[in-house]
Amino acid sequence: MREDKIALICVIAKYARPWQEESTQSCRNFALSRIFFVRFCQPAVHPATLCAGMGRAKRHPGAREDGNLSVKARLTCIASMAIIAALFSISIRYVRDFWLLAYVNSFQLHIAVLAALACIICFFVLRSRLFVALLAWSLVLAAHAVSMQYDFVTDRQYPAAAKPFRLMSFNVLRENRRSAESIADAILSSQADVVYIMEAAALRSVLPRLQQTYPYRLGCGAGTQSCDLLMLSKRPLRDAKIGTLSYVSPERAGFAQIDLDGVTLNLAQVHLTKPYFDENHGEELLNLSYVLKNMKGPVILGGDFNSASVVPDMRRFMENVELEKVSWEPATWPIKAGRFGIAIDHVFARKPATLISVQRMPNNLGSNHYGLTADFMIAAQ
Repeated sequence: MREDKIALICVIAKYARPWQEESTQSCRNFALSRIFFVRFCQPAVHPATLCAGMGRAKRHPGAREDGNLSVKARLTCIASMAIIAALFSISIRYVRDFWLLAYVNSFQLHIAVLAALACIICFFVLRSRLFVALLAWSLVLAAHAVSMQYDFVTDRQYPAAAKPFRLMSFNVLRENRRSAESIADAILSSQADVVYIMEAAALRSVLPRLQQTYPYRLGCGAGTQSCDLLMLSKRPLRDAKIGTLSYVSPERAGFAQIDLDGVTLNLAQVHLTKPYFDENHGEELLNLSYVLKNMKGPVILGGDFNSASVVPDMRRFMENVELEKVSWEPATWPIKAGRFGIAIDHVFARKPATLISVQRMPNNLGSNHYGLTADFMIAAQ
């Protein structure tokens, strides 16, 4: 029985019946124009053999007596092509880093796992060996997505003289003014030494309250009139400035230094553009790498990157700047996905700053992101 196999070229039977009325040449031309689909759905049958001659054309095993494909054959083709399209979209990265699919690459593990489950279900329901090959493809992509979670991971090794440091990073959502007091409560209870806030306009009303604990700040009237980035600190900020990484997202990078008991610690905060806006996301990362590579001593980088760390441009950036992260970063978006979402908000460190842990805040407090708290040990260079 070969009813589980399918050749899309047989679909013409629906529109050109009976087969005997089609000439050998016209049928062969039609078949060759669709050879791509035939190779996927019926690799064992060459298009020319389907139209060996007038009155002698082979009927596909999945077709009924009237020339139409069976329901099973149609479902096999539809399901296999859908799975192939999904896997192809996350496989292009291995040939070329295409910005239009950068957003999709953040979901590589999710797409690969769902495709594998779909292959298993389709195999048992439709009994096509094609789904075995697609399952293998899915598992390879899923395995690589898992292995990338362990790249650039902190070793958590630091000298005995290193000093503890805590950072809080949170995209609070610009329109989330009604949660300003709750967010302020979370900031004050976090015991963070420095706080990075993105889309900080929502917190304008609670700035006086926050200033009692964090008297030093950058953003929202300090250093710039814009209020997308807000850097709060318990210690004086030195050389604090707001920068622009691309014309798409002006004034969405903040840099400063603090003196941590004799150790100069470099602070960097960013809110990058979304990766599907042309190649601007990669350009912003490239410009950011120039800034960070010129910094001497320990560096702590955090913020909303709008991309997972497994995406090619993020991986190049981390390797170039020698940044470290935790394995299996906490998912911060989308909110409804909970722990099964993706990490697009990150906290990174460069030696001699050692990243110890990153925890997700238990409540999103009205934002469309979860916030993060991270602990470090900071040593002198």
